[in-house]
Amino acid sequence: MIKATCFGEVLWDVFPTHKKIGGAPLNVAVRLESMQNEVSVISSVGDDELGANIIDFLQENNVNSTGIQIDDKLETSIVAVTLDSSGSASYEIVQPRAWDNIVLTDIAKNLTKEADIFIYGSLAARNSTTRNTLYELLKLAKYKVFDVNLRKPYYSIEVLNHLMNEASFIKFNDDEIFEIAKLLGSKVQTLEENILFIAKETNTDCICVTLGSKGAILYFEGIFYSNSGYKITVADTVGAGDSFLGTLINKLIKKENPQKSIDYACAVGALVASEEGANPKIGEVDIQKLIGKTIS
Repeated sequence: MIKATCFGEVLWDVFPTHKKIGGAPLNVAVRLESMQNEVSVISSVGDDELGANIIDFLQENNVNSTGIQIDDKLETSIVAVTLDSSGSASYEIVQPRAWDNIVLTDIAKNLTKEADIFIYGSLAARNSTTRNTLYELLKLAKYKVFDVNLRKPYYSIEVLNHLMNEASFIKFNDDEIFEIAKLLGSKVQTLEENILFIAKETNTDCICVTLGSKGAILYFEGIFYSNSGYKITVADTVGAGDSFLGTLINKLIKKENPQKSIDYACAVGALVASEEGANPKIGEVDIQKLIGKTIS
């Protein structure tokens, strides 16, 4: 068992026909807890019913919610989700919301110091209050996992560069790494070359890039590993990358084989994409069945 603390946005994903609790840090936390780890979330919700429901959801999923602050001025976040014909999601993220105002508390500092891994994203850094809190907590964290999550217009290369340079491990999708590498002056063309470019620029030798239906590539301690994806019918892609990341980190931090780790994480991500919402229950039998299939 590992201790993990996830920092950042918690919210409601509002689909055309229904709504579900989400936010990348929360999704990662729930997946990590499902793998028998001790997990906490640092965030903020409004003093409203939606916020109370998020806290209840965390507690029902055995995730420590003591790091959830309650803001009496800002509302709990809702995000309008639009799905295209392939199930890929786009988001309308309103601001300011409660998670834009995460303040530095003793509880947050203790949850960070006590954790084996500290997981954070770029979206939460869109506001100076939460960004400054994150910067301070990064000084206290042991092993730092940066989940790049570019949502225009809520990022800058200066902030991204700082967050990457703090990280022990960075996760991108393929669009994100090419965009960021170009902003940093990369002249190389291939994905592998740009991974090596980012590794050198940020002094980070653990980088993962997700490739949607085509799987993922992992650069781990100087060696490349890859998985070319699993064939599934997509319901929606919301949270699939978050479950992938939680699963991969769970395996790697426990010193499991990197190739088997990325294979397993890709299977979990695919199974999440095959169901509605970010946090479906995923069974070991289903994971092993998918891993055993011929990839086509």
